[in-house]
Amino acid sequence: MKITVDFEECLKDSPRFRATIEEVEGDVCELESKLDKLVKLCIGMIDAGKAYNAANRQFVSGIRELAQQSTRDEVIESSLTKFAESLQEMINYHTILFDQAQRSIKTQLQTFIKDDLRKFKEAKKHFDKVSEEKETALIKNAQAPRNKQHEVEEATNILTATRKCFRHIVLDYVLQINVLQSKRRSEILKSMLSFMHAHLTFFHQGYDLFSELQPLMKQLGGQLDQLVVDAAKEKRDMEQKHSTIQQKDFSNDDSKLEYNVDADNGIAMEGYLFKRASNAFKTWNRRWFSIQNNQLVYQKKFKDNPTVVVEDLRLCTVKHCEDIERRFCFEVVSPTKSCMMQADSEKLRQAWIKAVQNSIASAFRDKGEDGEKLDRKSSTSTGSLDSGGEPKEKSLKGESALQKVLAIPGNTCCCDCGQPDPRWASINLGITLCIQCSGIHRSLGVHFSKVRSLTLDTWEPELLKLMCELGNGVINQIYEARREELGARKPQPADPRHEMEAYIKAKYVDRRFVRRPSDEELRNKVVSLSKQEKRLSSSSDHLPPRPPPPTPKLRPGSNSSGQTVKSADSGIQNSADGSREMLATTPSSNSLADADAAESPPMPMPATLPPPSPCKEMVFYEPKEYSPGLQLYWASCARSLPDMAEALAHGAEVNWVNTEDDKRTPLIMAVQGGSLVTCEFLLQNAANVNQQDAQGRGPLHHATMLGHTGQVCLFLKRGANQNAADIDEKTPLTIAVEAANADIVTLLRLAKMNEEMREAEGPYSQSGDETYQDIFQDFTHMASNDPEKLNRYQQYDSQRP
Repeated sequence: MKITVDFEECLKDSPRFRATIEEVEGDVCELESKLDKLVKLCIGMIDAGKAYNAANRQFVSGIRELAQQSTRDEVIESSLTKFAESLQEMINYHTILFDQAQRSIKTQLQTFIKDDLRKFKEAKKHFDKVSEEKETALIKNAQAPRNKQHEVEEATNILTATRKCFRHIVLDYVLQINVLQSKRRSEILKSMLSFMHAHLTFFHQGYDLFSELQPLMKQLGGQLDQLVVDAAKEKRDMEQKHSTIQQKDFSNDDSKLEYNVDADNGIAMEGYLFKRASNAFKTWNRRWFSIQNNQLVYQKKFKDNPTVVVEDLRLCTVKHCEDIERRFCFEVVSPTKSCMMQADSEKLRQAWIKAVQNSIASAFRDKGEDGEKLDRKSSTSTGSLDSGGEPKEKSLKGESALQKVLAIPGNTCCCDCGQPDPRWASINLGITLCIQCSGIHRSLGVHFSKVRSLTLDTWEPELLKLMCELGNGVINQIYEARREELGARKPQPADPRHEMEAYIKAKYVDRRFVRRPSDEELRNKVVSLSKQEKRLSSSSDHLPPRPPPPTPKLRPGSNSSGQTVKSADSGIQNSADGSREMLATTPSSNSLADADAAESPPMPMPATLPPPSPCKEMVFYEPKEYSPGLQLYWASCARSLPDMAEALAHGAEVNWVNTEDDKRTPLIMAVQGGSLVTCEFLLQNAANVNQQDAQGRGPLHHATMLGHTGQVCLFLKRGANQNAADIDEKTPLTIAVEAANADIVTLLRLAKMNEEMREAEGPYSQSGDETYQDIFQDFTHMASNDPEKLNRYQQYDSQRP
């Protein structure tokens, strides 16, 4: 049974969390007992097996002696000798079997018990200790008298320090629980599967008996690969969430309480409060309160039935209480009784009072409107880039990506073994794989193959288009060109794993089946690609006419008096209610994102875009020598992914430098070609996004000069340095501002702002600004799915560098 604990719930330290922790601890204790028992039984089995082997060797020795005594009978002698040899081989198999049992069952499970379960127990001790300290600090803080300020300060400081320590320890404890629960299945199955494989080898002569079990073992083998992948992915996601939550500002725990009348579980607000008993002693007890279904209820433990304090909030009032000794008290009064409660701070008291008042108002409103709730949906984000109110297109995941990739001819079967219905892919090769071949590809290393799931992972549009432009048919024509000529057999799905592994390494690592071109063939290929690039350059489809943009307008963002408040950052404006709006342009609003323009009257856009610097026409000239790197160079410009893949298969260096052409690289030529997919292909194959040419310009410089917004977005996402300056001391932002390209100015400024925000948040920051994430996602989808919306300015062939 797999039990996971929510990180957010553990910070509340609610009864639900305590109940889950109790269940987890019991489950782990039982797991340890069962594993210890299994290890002891394994040790006894191995000892008994060794004794059996010793007796069996004596028996085989007796057979050999009998065979030697029967030298006169050739049939008996040869038969007994063969029997003795077979039995001796079985003894050797037995020895191997027991050694495998020693490694797979005893060693692996003992390691799991000693390492993972020990870490869980240590984390549990720290958690139990800090829980008691926190409870003591809360009680001491609540009991601090109002008129003794030094005791109040001391109790408050102790409570703050204890809470901080509790948050760190409980997060670590929950992480350890979730990692253990995720890992236990793979560890147990891995050890048992290894042990069963040893049995399969031992009973090789009894194959008919094991053939009935083999499909199940093969299925477990496939599931184990998936379990390892899932466990690693879950661990990575949990560690990222753990790190993200740990970096949040929890200096004030009061911020976690919010009133939400539309909560999915029907609980508008919940949290701990001290409640004064109605007995003669007027004792105070800490209880878990919640507002739900227009009622105020509390409970001591999660398993207890809630006790209703107020049946109907419409009949109640709530007020502050300042006439008693305790601080932060408030009272809920109904026609029949009153309930005195105490919060942990003034901010929490105000939050609870406001929540009760809102619940009272909500109860009256719902009653007056026959139970129909008002529409509480928030308005769309002011930072949205969508036009016409259309919903954003999200990154494809699951069946959508699978259907698109499998629609390519040849992709419905595994590229390497032919297994139908593949669910995995190599994104830098552009092929689909079955789960067994994907495991082998993953073992090759990411410099040879980057494996991703077609159903579990999220696919960005440019990566999905890359998969659709290559495919198994194209890649196999390159990497299996000489397979039949060399007489190499392509593996089948039922073949042993070691045969498949040997074939895949020969195919992609050694490139044994790739046909090497002659010098004349290579020359013809390069010349053909250069001519193809020339046709693309002169084609009207390559650079479509673009209408001049309208006069830039700022997005409206005003307060109730119609005034707009500007922040220090010229890319953001703050409205009177504290909300933020982008001054920069979006794909649906042709506004100019320029700080200078924001402080001065708008300047009209030019009807045509002048070149930011002297540019030259692409001219092919006879090089000193032809190489696969030169083929990759011109194929990148000609936007021919099959030729690019072929050049890499022939050994082309992805960061090859053309010393005869300003030291440009294939990635810079891909920018010249104007294709987003060719850039993505080179980046997936380890192209350097910051490599500069002789003019000191990297791919980001060239994409900015040409106004290729989609490529600018891609390079920024892949870590391009926007602060790099060329020999003219111009950065990409300088070039974009001179060219009045509002979209690229927006992207560069947003990337800069996000970088500064992440640096301010600390070295472990993960997400950055949400506005940055949303806008870059919109630009990414638009560049891949509707690039015409980004064609703001008219460009001509003479402006191509």
